[in-house]
Amino acid sequence: MPAHRLEFLGSPLDAITTQQTVAMALEAMHSRAKLTHVALNVAKLVNMQANSILRNDVRSADIIGVDGMGILWGARLLGFDIPERVSGIDLMDAILGKCASTGYRPFFLGGTLEVVTAAVRAAQQTHDGLHFAGFHHGYFLDEEISNVIKEINYSRADCLFVGMPTPRKENFLAKYRSVIDAPFVMGVGGSFDVLAGKVDRAPHWLRTSGFEWLFRLLQEPRRLFWRYVSTNSKFLILVMQAIFKAMRTAR
Repeated sequence: MPAHRLEFLGSPLDAITTQQTVAMALEAMHSRAKLTHVALNVAKLVNMQANSILRNDVRSADIIGVDGMGILWGARLLGFDIPERVSGIDLMDAILGKCASTGYRPFFLGGTLEVVTAAVRAAQQTHDGLHFAGFHHGYFLDEEISNVIKEINYSRADCLFVGMPTPRKENFLAKYRSVIDAPFVMGVGGSFDVLAGKVDRAPHWLRTSGFEWLFRLLQEPRRLFWRYVSTNSKFLILVMQAIFKAMRTAR
């Protein structure tokens, strides 16, 4: 087990910074060695408790990042030394910036054709000199997967960003990572929607204070209300149970 890896509420977690993660991604692209990154947030961790397939899919990743202030705070409450939150969208942006300056070429997979096209355009506008190996929408059928993977491999992409919802992206990465040639692969969830301007992102002060979820809830209250109530309360129970268990063990 790597020195930075720990076990948190039944899931592996890597206690590394954004800068360290970017360096690992660049090294993978340079050496063409495969490296897979999965971001862990509260909803995903809660769903992993009952979903063994998702749990195994997450565990198969090489890096499991702290994506979410709830994970950061919960881990620190249990005494783990977590340096910072590694936001998935910020990590992707940092890696894209490095790609622009070094000549590495990313591939975007996911979203509607309109969204992924707009996300590619926005990334190129943000990072001068960024060249894409390719992109493909995420609404493909199971029988089309082999052709999608061939397209990725033919492109000789240096990194692949998969913008699909959980648990689809985790299952896709776990199932097909061995035949995807791109060295660095990362699941980015709904980040393409943010890049494309379809979904607004919370202001920086809300993200750092841990209330980004409230901003998202106000944007989509009908879709997200019960999800947040359910997952956040279950996560709180998991953390409290772990704290009480640690206290009993200490006695």
